[in-house]
Amino acid sequence: MAQKVTVALEDDLDGGQADETVRFGIGGTHYEIDLSKKNARAFRRHLAPFIDHARKASRRPGHRPGRTTASRQRSTDIRTWAKDHGITVSDRGRIPATVVEQYDAGH
Repeated sequence: MAQKVTVALEDDLDGGQADETVRFGIGGTHYEIDLSKKNARAFRRHLAPFIDHARKASRRPGHRPGRTTASRQRSTDIRTWAKDHGITVSDRGRIPATVVEQYDAGH
């Protein structure tokens, strides 16, 4: 037996039929709202003065790039050096700054 599923969007402001889902973000939080064409136009019209004076930001503010092979190798070297010198360091996670300083002073 075949089934047909219909999804009908409801305008989140007035309860009428929605034509689109509008996605936006502010304060580091992302939102979406289902709106009719009329309400979506009004939403964009009200935001336009702010958008006109804003600059585009990266998609992931505060995102740090992944570690490089060189930085992983340096961490391995520091851990090996520390263990050879009787300094306790974990096999994973951040290496204490004092250990890194001692390593740098010796190299």
